[in-house]
Amino acid sequence: MKVLIVYDSLFGNTEKIARAMGNALSSQKDIEVRRVSQVKPEQLTGLELLIVGAPTQGGRPTQVIQDFLEKVPESAVKGMNVAAFDTRLSTKWVGIFGYAAGKIAESLKRNGGMLIALPEGFFVKGKEGPLKKGELERAASWAKAIIEN
Repeated sequence: MKVLIVYDSLFGNTEKIARAMGNALSSQKDIEVRRVSQVKPEQLTGLELLIVGAPTQGGRPTQVIQDFLEKVPESAVKGMNVAAFDTRLSTKWVGIFGYAAGKIAESLKRNGGMLIALPEGFFVKGKEGPLKKGELERAASWAKAIIEN
């Protein structure tokens, strides 16, 4: 299975989550984990699964991820299995604005992607982190569950 995990990370937490997913799927034939700045839309050709993640900033993904999603041609993800994740604070007021994962998932679906898992959030202790205990393991489990479905 050819899988690409694309992420952006401001303080390293989202990168850790993406890499935990990649390591969990390392038994797959072809798995790549790449920062969004290292991915060109044409690299999406031939993928069986695209997972995109970003930190939540003001209820949205980072601008770099938003720009990437806007540039991805519909033909690149139409019919492709997709999933989305984010890193987020767990305070109640943050939920008022929403989270990045849902917005990433909606963008992928608008381009014809087939969402195969509910958008998932992984929690950080503060704006810069660190990740809450157990989140790397939870990310690995989430990624494995996607592949198994």
